[in-house]
Amino acid sequence: FPGLDPAQPYFQGTPTEVRLDKSDADFVDVIHTDSLPTIPYLGFGMSTAVGHLDFYPNGGERMPGCEKNALSQIVDLDGIWEGTRDFMACNHLRSYKYYSDSIIYPDGFLGYPCPSYNNLDSDFCFPCPKEGCPSMGHYADQFKGKITMGFQKYYLNTGMAKDFPLWRYKVSVTLSGKKKVKGYVNIALYGSDGNTRQHQIYEGTLQPDDTYTGFIDVEVNIGAVTKVKFLWNNNWINPTLPKLGAATITVQSGMNG
Repeated sequence: FPGLDPAQPYFQGTPTEVRLDKSDADFVDVIHTDSLPTIPYLGFGMSTAVGHLDFYPNGGERMPGCEKNALSQIVDLDGIWEGTRDFMACNHLRSYKYYSDSIIYPDGFLGYPCPSYNNLDSDFCFPCPKEGCPSMGHYADQFKGKITMGFQKYYLNTGMAKDFPLWRYKVSVTLSGKKKVKGYVNIALYGSDGNTRQHQIYEGTLQPDDTYTGFIDVEVNIGAVTKVKFLWNNNWINPTLPKLGAATITVQSGMNG
């Protein structure tokens, strides 16, 4: 039984007979997308873990793409009716949009077991453990036989607009060069099934021989990695024309390690 951002007002903190609870079905999975307090933020969704698997995409409170201004939200590609509805309850309604996308992209919504969303960009929450990660949405029940504890929370990131699925990687770059410079490092991944845009993994002082690591959520399932594109920039013209290269680049998939 999937719970799509179950209601918070009048339900959070109530007895299990009143609200959604994992005793309501053999398997209850929940997607939390609007769990800020009702006052003052008008959060419509429940923050408490109440199912066998509870997913908190983007932390479960505010969803990317919902911060658009009123006009751009209402004059939406999906039509004025859907745009108006999204403006009123965008975070809350993201739950059903993620669910519908999950039918098409079963491996694009992997939930990573993690103490909190703030820890998601750490080795503690990456890659998926040996039993794998559950897929948020339509295929969550495939994880039914792997549940070991009472309540399990899973975190992930999604895109800002349809299509919403993202695939998570850890990228480490060891730089080569002769002197340090300030700037940023971008990486693009190329694979057997597609290529990604550039993703920034670090910004700050770039020191040759040092290693810089970032976690990225890419917008396409690239399949087997065939090539990695490395780009650095310092945003301003430097008369000394510094040069940096990548001595090594390591790419690790969150899905299979």
